[in-house]
Amino acid sequence: MAEFTGRKMLAVCVAFFGVIIAVNLLLAYKAVSTFPGLEVKNGYVASQTWDKDMAAQRALGWTLAADYDHQGGVLELVFTDRAGQPAQVSDLSVLVGRPTESRQDQTPAFVHEGSAFRAPVALGPGKWMMMVEATAPDGTRFRQRQDLFVKG
Repeated sequence: MAEFTGRKMLAVCVAFFGVIIAVNLLLAYKAVSTFPGLEVKNGYVASQTWDKDMAAQRALGWTLAADYDHQGGVLELVFTDRAGQPAQVSDLSVLVGRPTESRQDQTPAFVHEGSAFRAPVALGPGKWMMMVEATAPDGTRFRQRQDLFVKG
């Protein structure tokens, strides 16, 4: 067996800590590059009207139910008012994506069919999130984030 010298110990330590540092740098890069980390562009500006916006949204009394048909690849949204009747939505915008990265973000084109909005969208298995923004006929904005779990 060869003698274990100081140079060999130095090489072992440099290799050990080199691997740890390389992995940490890779994970830090992936964390920063895949998730924008922003819900709004300017949190202070958004906070100035938060209470008023939330009070107006609560006054609508809307409830949002989402369902995804994995077989048909159709996402369905149903808005109901306080009485359980279909809510009158004049404008709808939905962002669907993974909660941890923006690479798979998509904005499906919803069509109003009866009491629901439906859009064809291909979602793989796992956790997805939806950022839903709808507008009532009187101009009141309804905003809600919902999580979706797609079984594979």
